[in-house]
This record gives sequence, structure tokens and C-alpha cells, in this order.
Amino acid sequence: MRAADPACVQAAQDRSPKAIPPGWRNPVPRGRYDLLVVGAGPAGLVAARTAAAAGAKVALVEGRQIGGNCIHEGCIPSKTLIRSASLYADMRDAAEFGVQAPTDIAVDFGAAMARVQRIRVRLGRTISPAVLTAEGIDLHFGYARFVGPDAVEVAGSTLRFKKALIATGSRPVWPQIDGLAEAGFLNNETVFDLQALPPSLLVIGGGPLGCELAQAFARFGARTLISHSAPLFLPKEERDAAQMVSDGLARDGVEIHLNCQILSVRAEGGRKRVQMQVEGDVSETVVDAILTGIGRRPAVQGMDLDRAGVAYDAKVGIQVNDFLRTTNPRIFAAGDVCMDLPFTNTAEAAARIVVRNALFLGRQRASALLIPWCTYTDPQVAHVGLYVQQARERNIPVKTFTVPMHAVDRAIADSEEDGFVKIHVREGTDRILGATIVGRYAGEMVNTVSMAMVTGMGLRQLAQVVHAYPTQGEAIRQAASACADTLASPLRAWLQRKWLGR
Repeated sequence: MRAADPACVQAAQDRSPKAIPPGWRNPVPRGRYDLLVVGAGPAGLVAARTAAAAGAKVALVEGRQIGGNCIHEGCIPSKTLIRSASLYADMRDAAEFGVQAPTDIAVDFGAAMARVQRIRVRLGRTISPAVLTAEGIDLHFGYARFVGPDAVEVAGSTLRFKKALIATGSRPVWPQIDGLAEAGFLNNETVFDLQALPPSLLVIGGGPLGCELAQAFARFGARTLISHSAPLFLPKEERDAAQMVSDGLARDGVEIHLNCQILSVRAEGGRKRVQMQVEGDVSETVVDAILTGIGRRPAVQGMDLDRAGVAYDAKVGIQVNDFLRTTNPRIFAAGDVCMDLPFTNTAEAAARIVVRNALFLGRQRASALLIPWCTYTDPQVAHVGLYVQQARERNIPVKTFTVPMHAVDRAIADSEEDGFVKIHVREGTDRILGATIVGRYAGEMVNTVSMAMVTGMGLRQLAQVVHAYPTQGEAIRQAASACADTLASPLRAWLQRKWLGR
């Protein structure tokens, strides 16, 4: 990893010593393990704990830190920081709600970052070595290297297994920009070590991480720029949803540069001079820090997978079938190291599939998983199931029911009218194909649609569910009611009118 800017971040330290308790000794291997898990991130932890709870003899190998990216460098610290930034934004807009906020609100970025560290530590206690050992898991610290199709070597010991799971996750990648490495930059593994708010920040990349943190830093008061090579942020989301995120960033003062290529970076007087190009026009800007958020790559290097007969690609990850089995029938993989959706909920669900398939003759398929996700900007963007374009590519006729948040009583009362609920069904039926929700609480609301899809509940049935009032979730009921009205039988309507004598 390249070091981040020392003026804005503490020197990046190897976290391995923090993960290993003082005086820790790896246990003596207990013969052949029923399940050996490489990687103690979300997938690895769920698999190891689930298997141990079922009575299996389990070894868990971790080379860096228990908890993986989610607790230490991803979901938890980012959402913790976003919550603090959101509070500052609410104080800034207090007058809209009839509240007189202080005119000199001081941002204490150091205190916000200290809260991030406290929450990291608190959640880390629930997955500490002592806790995992008490659950019957043999915990081995060190980097695993396969020495054959049924064995790994860790810290000088050979661990043999009947079945194994590779859950090593992913690592951040950064753009190959002239001078960037020499000038110094932040990524998701170093940005949460910041102790002071950089006066200005350039975020490279308009995906979920880039958009979330650009908005957060702007709300803390940093002059924030975001550059994205495409014409709109969040390239996987529907265009109107992505546009609402762009509008939200602009309202918070983020300087937006779309269709933008960063040509070069050079250090100058303790700052960074950045040359960028937008549709042929070249300009320069000077910032104090740069954050890259262009994506991640599967962590497949250094395990000697070839010696285990496990096929992989450095960019795509480990090759698995629909049962998450690798080219070695003894070895499975789950999470970012082999799956397209780099989400914690995906990794955990896949880990449960692996335990069933590896230890209990299960035949569960990863393709059967229905995975919702959310980008935690303001407004949030949540999605589950198919997009319209995906349905059309599969020749599935689609009808969409859309409810704007400005038609929802609670959203009006909350002054949170930006957004919508959009639910797609197979035309002529109420079978839900997918949904996109944009709003302050989209991540909470999408779970209702996910549950309906998993249980086979049609959208018309969802209209019969009485929702608490007033809530922003009422938008889902309104969309369901519109579907029910559309599917109402003409014969039934005629009979009702006749019954009423009309």
C-alpha cells in the first residue's frame, strides 16, 4: 500500500499487531478439520461460527485483522462518519424546521473520528479471539499458503482439512495517474485514520464510496471536489436515481466534474496540484488531499492456489460454480474474492450456503440469492431485483409503478420530498421483479420489497398490508395500491356497480 499524505493522516500502520493479542500462540492443529476457513471477514466469520455451532471441527485462519474490511475500513466506519456529517447538515438546515440553530456551529472533526474508532473497538469485541475460541473455533493468525489439495501451511504449522472455504475478500485499487503515488493519496483503508479535516479534498471516482464520502466531507466543511469519468454517478443505478444523488451532492456544495479524466498530480508546497480534463478542456486545481474510490480487486495473491488446484483470475477472482465450489471439489469460496456483488450481506448469505453445501450435502445455489443494497448518500439509493433494462434483455414485459416522495404525507412533514419508490412487476401480473427506492430511509424501506419477493408475495397482496401512518414507507403501499387498481377485473367492477344499483 502506498502511504497517504502525512499532513492529513497518521502514518498507515500494519494492523496485524493490533489483531493478535499479546502473547498469543496458535493452537496445536487438531487432526483433519471438517472445515478450514481462510479469512476472518464477514463470510469467513459467519461460516466458521455456523459450522462450529453445528458441531463441526473448525479452523479459522486470519493474516491481518478479524472482521475484515466491513468493520475496520468499510461499512461501519463510513456509516458512522456519515451519521456525524448528517447531523451537521441537519443543524445547518435547522431554520427550515422552525428551529434557531447557533450561527457559529463548530465542526469537531477529531471528535467525529474518535467516535469512529470507539465504534470500531466496540464491534470488534464481539468477534475477539477470546469470543471465537470460546465458540469452539481454532483460531490461527498468519497467512495461509496451500501446500496441496487438502492442506495449508500457516505460521509454520500444517493444517489439513476435509473441506475448506476461501473468504479472503478484496483489496482497494487505485487509478494509474501520473504523479499520484508520489504526491500521496487516501483510500478506504487510510481515510478513517485522519485526525484533522483536510481543508480541501478531491475524490476520484463516482461510485458508492466516492459519493458517500464526498458528501460527508463537504458537510464537515471541507472544500470537496468529485471527479468521475462517466456522465453520471453510480453507473449501475437507474439514471433518475443517480441524478438525484448528483443533485444532493451539489446542494451540499460538492464541486462536480463529470466526464472527467485526471491527467496528473504533483506535490507542491505541501499540497497537490491536479490537472484534469473535461471534454477536451484542461484545467488545474489545488487540493490538500486526494481520496481514490474507484473500486476493489479480489484478494487472491500469495495463497499458492495453483498448488491446491484452484483456478482463479487476478481481476475476476476465484472461479466457482453456482454451488460456490471451486475447481477443487474440497474447496469453496464466498464473498468479494469470487462474487460480483461486493456487499457484506452477500458475503454472509454466501457463507451460509457454503456450510450447507460443504458439510451437509446441500445443493443451494448462489444464483437463488436475492440481494438488496443501498448507497448511503442523502438521499439514499436502494435497489433489489432486476432493473428494467435487465428485464427487457431477458424478454420479460415490465410495468412500473412509481410514487414520488412528494406525494407521501410523512415525507412532506419531514421536508424530505426528494426521491421516489419505483416497483417493477411482470406486465399483466403483480409478480415483483425489482425495485429502486430513493429517499432519506431508502435502505430501510427496500427490505419490505425484498421480503415480499423472497416469500412470493405479489405487489397486489402487499397493498393489503396495513402500514403504520404516517411513515415514508407508505410510498410502498401506495405503489401496491396502484398495482391492485390496475389489475382489477373489469367483470368484477361491473358486478360491483350492478350490486350498488349504478
